[in-house]
This record gives sequence, structure tokens and C-alpha cells, in this order.
Amino acid sequence: MPTGVHRKIKAAMAGELPSLIARLPSGWVVAGDTQPLKGYCVLLADPVAQDFNALDEKLRARYAVDMGRVDDALIKVVGAYRVNYETWGNLDPALHTHIVPRFLSEPQGLRVQPPRAAYDWNAGRPFALEEDGAWMRAVRELLK
Repeated sequence: MPTGVHRKIKAAMAGELPSLIARLPSGWVVAGDTQPLKGYCVLLADPVAQDFNALDEKLRARYAVDMGRVDDALIKVVGAYRVNYETWGNLDPALHTHIVPRFLSEPQGLRVQPPRAAYDWNAGRPFALEEDGAWMRAVRELLK
């Protein structure tokens, strides 16, 4: 059964995904549907795998390296002091990792919590190419 990850990858391949940042060896980097924190991205594994355990050792290493490359780019582009990763797959059972920049400007009580616990993601600012395009282009350039 196709998941949201499948649908986003299909749209990315067709050039129909406005939130597309880059194609990496292990998958696709897209801006998050909401932006509770500037630069929030998702790495979508392609080929689609059920979870990290479904990848062989070489693909696991490639996926981890690509996560790190996105992390490095976000730190440079949006000024994050660190980046958090979340790989759940409970609602959308296809490997994807949420890559969330964290900022020293966040209130201390929020900054020390996992992003999903700290922020109301349903109330976050929706992705908008007009607002997010500049950081997306800068990240894309660093990922080339």
C-alpha cells in the first residue's frame, strides 16, 4: 500500500513537489510540511524501505552519511547550533527521518526537549516556498 513517503517520492521524481530540496544517494530531502523551526527537513529513503533495519549495511551507512550532510548544511545555512533526528515510521511505515535544526534562541524549556514534545506541529507555520525558498536553495547548493 502506498504511503505518504511513496507519494512524495513520486511527486519529487515528476518534478511536482515544491518542497523538494535535493536528491541524495540514499533518498530525497524535502522541507517539512510545517516549519515549527526554520529548516525542518525530512530525508525520504529511496528505494523505499519499511525501516532502517530493512537496509543492508552499505545502504544504512549511505543513509547515515546523507543525514549528516543535511545536518552540516543546515548548521551553516540556518545557524542551528545542533540538529535532532527522529525516525519513527509509526504512522507512515516507510523509512524517513525528520531532521530538525535547534537554535540557541529557543526558550530554554523548549530547547532541551525533543522537537515533537516541545512544539505543536499541527499549529506550526505551513511550508511556503516564498518563505522557505532561500534556505532551501542554500541547502541544495551545499548538498551538490
